[in-house]
Amino acid sequence: MKDTRVTAAEVAKRAGVSQPTVSRVFTPGLHVSKIKEKRVREAARELGYLPNTLARSLNTGRSRTIGLVLANLKNPFSTEALQRFSRALRDNGYHLLVFFANDLDEDVDAVVEDLLAHQVDGIILASVSTSIRLTSRLDAVSIPFVLFNRGQEDRSLPSVTASNFDGGRQAGRFLASSGHRRIAHIAGWQKSVNGRERQEGFIAGLAEFGLEPISCIDCHFKRDMAVEATIALFADATRPEAIFVGNDDMAFGVIETLRFTLGLHLPNDVSVVGFDDVTMAAWPSFDLTTLRQPAEMIVDTTVEMLLDMIETGKRPEGRVEISTALIVRGSARIPEGWPDEGL
Repeated sequence: MKDTRVTAAEVAKRAGVSQPTVSRVFTPGLHVSKIKEKRVREAARELGYLPNTLARSLNTGRSRTIGLVLANLKNPFSTEALQRFSRALRDNGYHLLVFFANDLDEDVDAVVEDLLAHQVDGIILASVSTSIRLTSRLDAVSIPFVLFNRGQEDRSLPSVTASNFDGGRQAGRFLASSGHRRIAHIAGWQKSVNGRERQEGFIAGLAEFGLEPISCIDCHFKRDMAVEATIALFADATRPEAIFVGNDDMAFGVIETLRFTLGLHLPNDVSVVGFDDVTMAAWPSFDLTTLRQPAEMIVDTTVEMLLDMIETGKRPEGRVEISTALIVRGSARIPEGWPDEGL
């Protein structure tokens, strides 16, 4: 069968430019004049030319591919972040290769080995566990990496997260200033820094009002565990007046359980505050008061940090935290005088 693939030489001839100019047009980061670029792209479109990215990677030593490791897509925040990563990397001339791993060190390690075999230029570890062994492995082979939405005990590692402690504190202060006294926390995974920091911030926020949570239940950021915890909390005689939930996905399960299983009304019977502000939080069926993680800013900062590492070979200094903001909707009682309380 005859090979009918259009070559760069044919595009160059049609556009009236040199073959290296065609290559530069289709290599991200390289520049040619706008006039030549327009002629090359028009010629490529007319001829049906497809750039050979594999050959380009052999010439440049780069695959123009970024590996993204996700724990799962059940959390809407992860889904929205994935879409933003795809767009941001595409805008910078990179492809995205996605792998999934459970929040277990050995699973993440195995996936990263697969990514290394694909010769990715860099790796984003998104909402997954990391180990000293793993980060040492990446350092040993000089693969740039950034941790996305997952703080680490080692704050020297390049990472981008929301300000989890401050967000938790805002939630505690908001619920306490609303007059609630029996306040519970359905927490994120306490083996993760994010989950712990949100809980610690929440406890600190309540302490400013002389309060302590009546219960903190580790639900591992899992919706089904949050549902079970909600039923257990309201089976007790000292049922909570308000609940701070460690992420929106769990909060959706909490709200549905309160309404449809327990027959309670929000916010008259109980207030609920979440954490993330995914798109669904604004749906009328949830109308969730929540702490907003500015996902687009966190994604853009992660991409910028990683691409800078790829270009310069230098590792940035440690963790970047992006401020959270309390988004007030209808799922929680609003403090008297809000928003002049300065919370």
